[in-house]
Amino acid sequence: MKLQLALDVLTLQDALALARAVEDCVDRLEMGTPFLLEYGMEAVRRFRAAFPEKEILADTKIMDAGELEAESAFQAGADLVTVLAATDRDTVRGCLRAAGRAGGRVVADLICIEDLAGTAAALEEIGVHGLAVHVGVDQQARGRTPLGDLRALRGCVQRAEISVAGGISLAATPDYCALGPDVLIVGGAIANAADPAGEARAIRQVIARYSGGYSR
Repeated sequence: MKLQLALDVLTLQDALALARAVEDCVDRLEMGTPFLLEYGMEAVRRFRAAFPEKEILADTKIMDAGELEAESAFQAGADLVTVLAATDRDTVRGCLRAAGRAGGRVVADLICIEDLAGTAAALEEIGVHGLAVHVGVDQQARGRTPLGDLRALRGCVQRAEISVAGGISLAATPDYCALGPDVLIVGGAIANAADPAGEARAIRQVIARYSGGYSR
């Protein structure tokens, strides 16, 4: 099980510093959507240069012009891009064509999707590499979590990597790990902690208990 650090509302310099502080505990660095809106693909380029051994995900949430937008992120150094599951299937196929040329991967974000099983099956059929269960901050404000969606998706996905995001804290980590996602995405719980490295290490240790991974 991988730990993905979502970088959303930090300055570029603060995000780089945070990533350096926790890099031993995380597998994948996510350039979050607000972060990309602020800094564009320069953020991807900077992180690619600073962390050549880490997986870099650009949370582009592509909705149109899939091939063009995905290619931009891959050329900047991203290993993975996200496309909204709600978009047209041809947009997803465009992302996949760009990924094929770059040796990258495409993750479909299932935010606001009601038919998880049907949508996941259709996206797997056309070849997406990952499916992301995601409850956004506006839904979180109403008390919603991604735990139920993860449980539902876990029972129907055949081959795609499953990731989960949406306000996940250290205290909640065991509940998510018990359902066996491939990638646990954590943002604010690490970024806003008094000791980000300690928080990331504690989450990593919980993951290790469930997946047999390393403990730092």
